Amino acid sequence: MTDRLYGIHAVLEALEAGRRGVTRVLISASRDDRRVQRVLDAAHKAGVPVQRQPARALDRLSGGEAHQGVLALVAAATYADPEDLLRDAGASPLFVVLDGVEDPRNLGAVARAAAAAGADGIFLPERGTAGLTAVAVKASAGAAERIPIARVGNVVSLLAALKRKNIWVVGLDGSGEAPWTSFDLTSPVALVLGGEGGLRRLARETCDVVLSIPMAGGVESLNLSVAAGIALFEAVRQRRGLGGKGQKAGASGP
Repeated sequence: MTDRLYGIHAVLEALEAGRRGVTRVLISASRDDRRVQRVLDAAHKAGVPVQRQPARALDRLSGGEAHQGVLALVAAATYADPEDLLRDAGASPLFVVLDGVEDPRNLGAVARAAAAAGADGIFLPERGTAGLTAVAVKASAGAAERIPIARVGNVVSLLAALKRKNIWVVGLDGSGEAPWTSFDLTSPVALVLGGEGGLRRLARETCDVVLSIPMAGGVESLNLSVAAGIALFEAVRQRRGLGGKGQKAGASGP
């Protein structure tokens, strides 16, 4: 089955990451600049044929989405196996679990933040949420091609399984009882974020702790990817020993 990716970053990352086959790259006949040259060089290195096409042809193939004059025909997206993702993680993994995220642009933006923070992977429900569409990959600036993403049948069952593996399940929600800097994120952690309406009840109740990001009066919430980025880079800060003051995980553990 063939899929399409569009946008310079998305196509470039697909070519360089090599995680799914790119069969052909289409370049707008009107584009001839340094950024497009990087795509041409990557395609040549990967042995992928390139064709020049009128811009209107790319408009049609991208469904009217902004393609920046670059589009690739690729194999359909494949997801990582959840068990492989857990097995291959290091001694203190950092995972992201998304529950109920319906907007593919939000998924892509979170994937970009998670990849930039060096997270070990992302877990998504199999049904009722956004997947690795071309829109999500473009919103991730291609980072979705770099970070393993797995789908699971039931998020609550996944969270329970993570706890059995001694991974702390840490929710992030506006109504959380503790600030996002108060927990020891150097521990094995799965950060759980809800969709556009926040964490769903069962996922929230399964978390070991729910953290929040305090905001100034008059602002009700942050964009999902912004909140994810703040929490992820707090984990980066603590893991690099940059003055982290998060409370150590207690002996009771998950």
